[in-house]
Amino acid sequence: MKLSKMHLKTLREVPNEAEISSHILLLRTGMIRKLVSGVYGFMPLGWRSIKKIENIIREEMDAKGGQEIHMSAVQPAELWEESGRWYAYGPELWRLKDRNGRDFCLGPTHEEIFTDIVRNDISSYRQLPMNLYQIQTKYRDEARPRFGLMRSREFIMKDAYSFDRDEAGLDVSYNEMYDAYDKIFARCGLKCRPVEADSGAIGGSNSHEFTAISEVGESEIAYCEKCNMAATTERAKCVDAPASNEEMQPMEDVLTPDTKTIEDVANFLGLEQSRTIKALLFVTYDNEGKENGYVAAFVRGDRELNMTKLINAFDIPEHAIEFADEAKMAAATGCVGGFTGPVGLHDCKLVVDSELVGLRNLVAGANRENYHTKNVNYGRDYEGHIVADLKVLKEGDSCPVCGAPVKHARGIEVGQVFKLGTKYSESMGATYKDENQKEQLIVMGCYGIGVTRTLAAVVEQHHDENGIIWPMSVAPYHVIITLINPDDEAQAKVADDLYKELSKAGVEVLLDDRKERPGVKFKDADLLGIPVRITVGKLAADGQVEYKLRRDADKEVLTAEEALSKAIAIVNEEK
Repeated sequence: MKLSKMHLKTLREVPNEAEISSHILLLRTGMIRKLVSGVYGFMPLGWRSIKKIENIIREEMDAKGGQEIHMSAVQPAELWEESGRWYAYGPELWRLKDRNGRDFCLGPTHEEIFTDIVRNDISSYRQLPMNLYQIQTKYRDEARPRFGLMRSREFIMKDAYSFDRDEAGLDVSYNEMYDAYDKIFARCGLKCRPVEADSGAIGGSNSHEFTAISEVGESEIAYCEKCNMAATTERAKCVDAPASNEEMQPMEDVLTPDTKTIEDVANFLGLEQSRTIKALLFVTYDNEGKENGYVAAFVRGDRELNMTKLINAFDIPEHAIEFADEAKMAAATGCVGGFTGPVGLHDCKLVVDSELVGLRNLVAGANRENYHTKNVNYGRDYEGHIVADLKVLKEGDSCPVCGAPVKHARGIEVGQVFKLGTKYSESMGATYKDENQKEQLIVMGCYGIGVTRTLAAVVEQHHDENGIIWPMSVAPYHVIITLINPDDEAQAKVADDLYKELSKAGVEVLLDDRKERPGVKFKDADLLGIPVRITVGKLAADGQVEYKLRRDADKEVLTAEEALSKAIAIVNEEK
């Protein structure tokens, strides 16, 4: 492709709304174009890279026996009501009505649709296992779209669904998809770490998230270098502190004026924060969005509450719980903002972190202004309606597997695999007949890759101060020929010959034949990040050119034939 004929608009200035490197560079290179907040279109160069990512995915999915289909993004509400997710998915589900008032949604994912296909088409064990997938546009009405393609309202996703006879078959399908994902992300040039993850609104018994390591990622992972444990902090289990063998002391209310924070009360009483109990107050909602009761959650004072674990303990969707209005909750339950403790609360659910059960003589709010209670003990003074691990696994905490200190890192979630089990087949009646003609529930898995998010993650991991540095496999073009002076016959002939020979060899090549200053062309070449640059300038009369890899600082002068041979070789090796 000749740049003089290409629709290309690069930007010299950083767009105001862009905060992270991938968003800045994809806008500056003109690869994406913003329509409205969280909705982007793809221009020629960006679309070429998207298609390459998609093709890598197709090749690896097909190699595992996946069969590609394509379903509508418009989904009828009835299927979501069957699965129970019409309410559970929450406000991110983009709902709409047709002219007859029938409810639909724009699909954020397709579990219901694929389950419906299989329950109608599969009847015998002989038809299993099966893996169906699609690459399609998805929609989620994000409350705060941000970071360009990282969290958008419209995005491209590959979603696959496996259907097996039993859990053993699901294990095989899951492991095959896990292996395929390893290969996909490696081929895209991404450094990824698979970690245990929460299943969220998708559901199921087990899940792994494939995280591209990046400081700007929204996923936080905890990992252990000693035993290779790795999980998102949402999912990571925590080790409770050893149970105390102290004798229980009598409870005692003490005046603690103006000590509404854990730090304040610990300092006032001269205690470690680990000797206190932290209270967090919530209100829950029912399926119709009406208040459904209050919740008081308690963790050790130096711990952080893990909201995902709290939601899972209640088995409710994320949108069905929020922080309570303290004044309203006080009137109903007897809590006091800043001085709430578990003793004496009424008309609310108490959710207690498992660690508190074994600790002794802690300090908690006294449920009256400016007072705390010393020597509060679980079992004697209060009990929880639910006791569960509610803690965030922090950096330096003990690994739940081997006990070594854990470390934290940030990353971008580019893919996730789920063991759904019979969650959807049971609610939607997807069954098959076994060898004895007995009906059995189909066992399912689902497997997603964010195609557009993968594009952004590649840019996050492969760029410098001058622009993108594309891996060969997903670069929009492999080689860019920078023609310094299009009006010079010798230069134009060498550039054109290289262009034709590279194209003939199957190399995707750009020829920058624009009548622009050399500095503009070099800046654009670096910004666009094409892996190989061949510069045709004054040395062309002697049959020589300048050869440079975008990822390297060094450049070398070669004959045109040498540059041609070298470019073809590296493209074939790395694409």
